[in-house]
Amino acid sequence: MTPLEVRRLGLVPYADALALQRALVEDRRARRVGDLLLLVEHPHVLTLGVRGDGGRSHILEPLEALSARGIEVHETGRGGDITYHGPGQIVGYPIIDLAPDRCDVHRYVRDLEEVLIRTAADYGVDARRVAGLTGVWAGPEFHAKLAAIGVRISRWITSHGFAFNAATDLDYFKLIVPCGIADRGVASLETLVGRAIDRREVEDRIVAHFCAVFEREPLSSVAATPITEVS
Repeated sequence: MTPLEVRRLGLVPYADALALQRALVEDRRARRVGDLLLLVEHPHVLTLGVRGDGGRSHILEPLEALSARGIEVHETGRGGDITYHGPGQIVGYPIIDLAPDRCDVHRYVRDLEEVLIRTAADYGVDARRVAGLTGVWAGPEFHAKLAAIGVRISRWITSHGFAFNAATDLDYFKLIVPCGIADRGVASLETLVGRAIDRREVEDRIVAHFCAVFEREPLSSVAATPITEVS
């Protein structure tokens, strides 16, 4: 199977993670690196997609008020609408080459959903897809988003990815209309299972399911050079 290098980078400012992804996409295209999965946590940030106005109309607080609370707003270049990232959330950025046998955007998104559905199941949580909507949904009538997905694929090299609400403070989602969907809520793994969870354990399960779904062989997880040193 194709090797997958997993980099657990810890708490990373969003702009730095974006710059690193762009550099790694070029490295992957030039075959300077193999397939990668970056696992990070971001300080409080709202990220905009490329659909319509990117989700600016779905920000419910003045930008000045967000800035005063230390919440940044960033454009991303990924698909989808606005979402929130912050402490307690596991953000995954796969930098993988889908060629030659997985060149199907819809399959890629469904496969990411499958990884996170299986992860939730490990904790006894029934999470599912919802027809017509991207992401992973749980809770009563599956009306709460447990994981958001927004991807970018350039000549079949992937970037951006998923945000899994492991122990996220869900109050921050009240600052926006999450993903532009007004009639649904959000959930975290902790709220669904009713207990504290270990982040490292959840990351381990995500990695295992990612490798199973995408038919990759995990390399030993590494800690990369601190991202703040990336120019």
